[in-house]
Amino acid sequence: MRKMKKIRMVALAGVTLAALMLTGCDEIGKLISSSKGPGQGPGGPGGPGGPPEVSVISVTTQKITLTTELPGRNVPFRIAEIRPQVNGLILKRLFTEGSNVKAGQVLYQIDPAPFQAALDNAEAALGRSEANLAATRLRAERYKELLADKAVSQQNYDDAAAALTQIEADIQSWQATVKTARINLEYTRITAPISGRIGRSSVTDGAIVTAYQPMALATIQQLDPIYVDVPRSTTEMQRLKEGGLNRGGSDQNRVKLVLEDGLAYPHEGELQFSDVSVDPTTGSVILRMVFPNPEGILLPEMFVRAVVTEGVNEQAILIPQQSVSRNQKGEPFALIVDAEGKAVLRMLTLDRAIGPKWLVSAGLAPGDSLIVEGSPMLRPGMPVKAVPYKEAQIGDGPTADPNAQSEKQSEGGA
Repeated sequence: MRKMKKIRMVALAGVTLAALMLTGCDEIGKLISSSKGPGQGPGGPGGPGGPPEVSVISVTTQKITLTTELPGRNVPFRIAEIRPQVNGLILKRLFTEGSNVKAGQVLYQIDPAPFQAALDNAEAALGRSEANLAATRLRAERYKELLADKAVSQQNYDDAAAALTQIEADIQSWQATVKTARINLEYTRITAPISGRIGRSSVTDGAIVTAYQPMALATIQQLDPIYVDVPRSTTEMQRLKEGGLNRGGSDQNRVKLVLEDGLAYPHEGELQFSDVSVDPTTGSVILRMVFPNPEGILLPEMFVRAVVTEGVNEQAILIPQQSVSRNQKGEPFALIVDAEGKAVLRMLTLDRAIGPKWLVSAGLAPGDSLIVEGSPMLRPGMPVKAVPYKEAQIGDGPTADPNAQSEKQSEGGA
């Protein structure tokens, strides 16, 4: 009997405990429900049963200057290979390797002795011919007068006239010989044809050189100013022609330079011309630019990146990168809010990334309400509640300014 009574008391205690636990769970549920905000209920953001809340911006157009970075290579403005113009022995090298030389500066001295002797011999022969000229001319004139009086024969006069002509021809020949000998003597002093930086010498004192030999004695390169050659594909140039950009204005030919270490070159250059020949192996043409190089920072064959101005886009549309998503095919798209307050899908064509924004070529129009932030469960056709998005949260850089230039072309742009 006692045992049965004890069992009943245990069962009653269990029922009472279960009732207390159910009551506690109900109270906890009420507390949790009361702690949720108006946008955390079953209806999602915006309150129980209300549409989700999204942050939007109004799409606008602005004027921006588009630029692109292209890899290029430095090329000397002028190159002069120094070669001898006469045969001879190098007596002295008169420059320091790797130094700057001036046009007309003597670089090598070839032994002038044989050339001086040839000049002296030619001048002596010229003097001898000029000394005989006066007597020969007087004889020819005298015979001409005597021929009128029949005092000399016609043959004597003809011989005198021929001798005069011969002497005059000899004088002209020796004059040319003297001129050649003087030129050859001057060629023994090998001078710099241009100003620039000279490299190493391929010969030393005492070397025998020949006129116009294949191997240059040294090479001079003019590095101020200096050329930068940049290849650009023909398809890219055709795209620019069809892009509707405004390429007028005096600043369109100005070019900036980025060095190998990423620093900006302090001087601006100028686009000189675009080559008319296409490289068949690469399908590109060469753009040649010229830059001042007073400090000698730019060296031949150095690789740099040229910032080329493509043109001005008068109606550019820039949107935050976070507002763009991609489908399974990798195609970019964005969501906008239509006049009925519903999310609408728009497929986009992206040109490039400019700072924290995308430049949109097609897919959006001015006045569209672009969704920048919203619920991850947002789908096209869903009703939404649009609120203004704060531009300061985008982290706009200098390129977000309508008057600022664009950054380099994105490698991974659509």
